[in-house]
Amino acid sequence: MGKPRTIDEYIERFAGQPRELLERVRALAHETVPEATEAITWGHPAWVHPSGTILFTVNGYTKHANVVFTPSTREAFDADLTGFATGKGSVKLPYGQPVPDELLREMMAFRVREHENDGVGWM
Repeated sequence: MGKPRTIDEYIERFAGQPRELLERVRALAHETVPEATEAITWGHPAWVHPSGTILFTVNGYTKHANVVFTPSTREAFDADLTGFATGKGSVKLPYGQPVPDELLREMMAFRVREHENDGVGWM
């Protein structure tokens, strides 16, 4: 099986809880950043600002998904992320646990503002 060319193809590779979580992140992105376009970047779903800058990505793994923002976006929400494993710009979302919808919406909106107002590009 080759690399996916669309987000639909990417999500179709998963079943059950992983697929549900990926679809939920996708729905939140559509609700929060409707002007962003979807793309596959480095083999993973990405949402791209009209300027061409990547806003965030999502990566599905065996036991969790990562939503990846810029380090500055992730750092701005450190106090809200105490219950989550995080990386440089990522937030780990274990399958089978509630999706933090409002927190992800806030992070997505913050990422748009930091790009549009402060010129923060991708990593």
